[in-house]
Amino acid sequence: MNDLFENAEQDHGDNTPEFSVSEIAGTVRKLLEGEMGWVRVRGEVGRVVVARSGHLYFDLKDDKSVLSCMTWKGQVRGLELMPEEGMEVIVEGKMTASGFSSKFGLNVQRISVAGEGALMAMLERRKKALAAEGLFAPERKQPLPYLPEIIGVVTSLQGAVIRDILHRLRDRFPRKVLIWPVAVQGKECAPEVVRAINGFNALTPGGALPRPDLLIVARGGGSIEDLWGFNEEIVARAAAASRIPLISAVGHETDTTLIDYVADQRAPTPTAAAEMAVPVRLELAAWVSEQEARLARAVGQGVDRRRQRLADVARALPRADALLNDPRQRLDRAEERLATALDRMVERKRAGLQRTESGLRATALLARVRMEQRRVKELGARLQPGLARDLAQKRDSLTRSASGLRAGPLRARIETGGADVQRHARRLASVIGARLQSATDRLAALERMRRTLGYQATLERGYAVVRGADGVVTGVETARSSGSLEVEFHDGRIATEVSEDR
Repeated sequence: MNDLFENAEQDHGDNTPEFSVSEIAGTVRKLLEGEMGWVRVRGEVGRVVVARSGHLYFDLKDDKSVLSCMTWKGQVRGLELMPEEGMEVIVEGKMTASGFSSKFGLNVQRISVAGEGALMAMLERRKKALAAEGLFAPERKQPLPYLPEIIGVVTSLQGAVIRDILHRLRDRFPRKVLIWPVAVQGKECAPEVVRAINGFNALTPGGALPRPDLLIVARGGGSIEDLWGFNEEIVARAAAASRIPLISAVGHETDTTLIDYVADQRAPTPTAAAEMAVPVRLELAAWVSEQEARLARAVGQGVDRRRQRLADVARALPRADALLNDPRQRLDRAEERLATALDRMVERKRAGLQRTESGLRATALLARVRMEQRRVKELGARLQPGLARDLAQKRDSLTRSASGLRAGPLRARIETGGADVQRHARRLASVIGARLQSATDRLAALERMRRTLGYQATLERGYAVVRGADGVVTGVETARSSGSLEVEFHDGRIATEVSEDR
């Protein structure tokens, strides 16, 4: 190929060979790929574009020139680091040229940060961006549960980290532990940690595989390159979005990663994370015993103070005998007056009952006597006209019968009939007189009973009736309210004024 160009340069005549554009582009491409081969270039990342096809395009520049770089879709997954604008990197790949646009570039297949200073500068940029979003704010951090039932641990199954955590939890306060194994360095570290955090948050509380009450993301110490997976932005955002309180325990005490700033609590070591997660059971039991003893002492002292106060107050109180003397005296006086008051009350009730009974009986007897009298008068009034009518009828019948008979026998029969009538009249008068006498005797007996049961007879036995403005007085309160009273005895009535009862 070089001979071809050299011969063309020596012959400047019309015999100069002609090349097509594609031949020139292909020759240049072959020269670049043949002469340059695999190259390693250091520079600062400029514009970065990810095409819809999945190819990655970015610029690599220094203070004088710019080199176009590309990584094809199938090669992007193999990159350990995605380029970011302003990052100082070292890239490796093959030089190539594009025939259709006569441009050359570097097909990048490996990217690494150019030194620790560049990594720290990129970390600072990420930290500022996340801090501006408020992901580091103290008010968004969740408090750790005092005694979680289940603890989720995101770490590698290889190494001493998981053994240290389990051993420390077992010594302090054994708890259930769910482990989600992940890669703790390399290109798979960041996505696996993100999947673990999101996976624990997706579990159902109280389910067959219950959601943890606390998460620990842990890794042992290492260089900044080894810990770089925990500085990825996706890891920081996953930790910030976790609904489960999260402890970051990445590296040693001097190591600081981006997840430490967004975590709810940072532990200097994985062992310290286990100590933060649970209290010491023996210390907790001792504290409970101490609090129980303090409570018992406080209750005892409170009872003693109140007992002493009660004793002091009791000394100032009067004796029970002194307090009860007056009530006893009042009770004795009331007891003495009770019998008399009961007798008086019984007498008042008896008198009232007798008055009521006598009034009821006298009224009933009088009504009955009057009824019998009216009945006797009615019978007497009806008897005389009846007898007269009956006698007239008998006389008429005898007169009619006498006209057909002889005078002698008729007179005898008339005389006999007259004798019968007189005999019947006498008998009737005797019966009527007897009934009238019986009714009169009964009426007299009822009158005597009325007088015996009436209150006048009670007055003759030494009792009196007290009347006020509203009628008969039966109580002290009624008498006091009446002012003046009238007292009826068996032989008359007197008026009196009411004085206070002593």
